[in-house]
Amino acid sequence: LHDLIEDAIAHIELIVEDRNGYIKSHLDAAKSSVLANPSHFTNVIVNILDNAVKYSQDEPKIDIYTENVGNNIILKIEDQGSGMTKSVQKKVFEKFYREHTGDVHNVKGHGLGLAYVKRIVDDHQGHVSVESEKGKGSTFIIKLPLIS
Repeated sequence: LHDLIEDAIAHIELIVEDRNGYIKSHLDAAKSSVLANPSHFTNVIVNILDNAVKYSQDEPKIDIYTENVGNNIILKIEDQGSGMTKSVQKKVFEKFYREHTGDVHNVKGHGLGLAYVKRIVDDHQGHVSVESEKGKGSTFIIKLPLIS
């Protein structure tokens, strides 16, 4: 998983640097071997990172963490973007759902990214969730089973 995270960061770091932001990785999980389709799973991470950049008004500030919990690896992607209300969090993984921000950020997209993320994570016997507060950023949490 750590290799896929590094690949995903490579896809997005130039955009982040252009906007004077940062992506910092804190990959502390001692075990990170998962059974994952590399291209799909890299896209999952890119999708979340891309949203973190899109919904950051100023410099995108993104931290990526991994840790082992039991026989799982937990991946957390934390941003300091615009965040979401509880009602948006409930719908954010639905197909075609987009928060109506009044085009404040002029965010382009079809509302498919996080539905795709959920589907791929589910297909890998994993779980994805979000913790967020409006105006304070979001943390996306992916839990995946390790392979021994």
